[in-house]
Amino acid sequence: MTVKFGSVLFVVLAVVICGEQVCAAMDSHEVSLEFARANEAFRQANDLASSAGADDEAKKLYVRAAMHYERIVAAGGIRNAKLYYNLGNAYLLKGDLGKAVVNYRRAEKLDSGDADIQKNLAFARSRRIDKVQTRTQKKVMRTLFFWHYDFSLRVRFFAGCIAFGGLFVFLTLLVWFGRSGVRSGLRAGAAISFMIAICFLVSVGIESVYEAKQPCGVIVAESVVARQGDGTNYLPSFKEPLHGGTEFELIEQRMGWLEIQLSDGSQGWVPDGSAELL
Repeated sequence: MTVKFGSVLFVVLAVVICGEQVCAAMDSHEVSLEFARANEAFRQANDLASSAGADDEAKKLYVRAAMHYERIVAAGGIRNAKLYYNLGNAYLLKGDLGKAVVNYRRAEKLDSGDADIQKNLAFARSRRIDKVQTRTQKKVMRTLFFWHYDFSLRVRFFAGCIAFGGLFVFLTLLVWFGRSGVRSGLRAGAAISFMIAICFLVSVGIESVYEAKQPCGVIVAESVVARQGDGTNYLPSFKEPLHGGTEFELIEQRMGWLEIQLSDGSQGWVPDGSAELL
């Protein structure tokens, strides 16, 4: 099923459940029924959205679809890119930009190479109220180390393993062929395999450590005042409130409050109920 939203958003309703581990709270049959209910609510919402004067009913059905998908995550223990992608679609079409971005980001973490996820995430980001610039240093890093940002963690890990396998093959052939004329080509192959393996596996290690030390999140409240400290008695950090869909890095977490840093380096404190961590 393909749904056109404006001229940019294309929704592909598909969920892969094979091979996922299901918690005891919901067996595979119940998960399948929940998927069917979610997909049916989503289909009905799409049909109503194309009818004049039925926006409110369509939004209610998008909410219902999202609730079914959320239950699959919470009670079914299933987490995959397509499921989070569907959640993002339901929230976006409902008009909940914060929830849409956070679920597209979760989908992206699991499958950053999926074109539909990237397209819909970019569309959701384009609709945000807060236009926060990215620091120049980060833009340069994304260009120089594109493989770290453009490929998922799983793809980088397997690519690094394959490159290491290639390295051992080249080294074995070097031993076998001794002083023959192909040694220079084998050395070059071994060197290239080694560099590729190091690039990908170091990237995997850096991301694993970075995510553990500095999680990311998204503002999910419609609007929230970021403050200079962890309490409502502190002055606002910015002239305007932050709005749903604004992304951040978590600096510190205290009782009921999150200290966050935006992509331009500015910082503030927001109530923990106004945001979700990835």
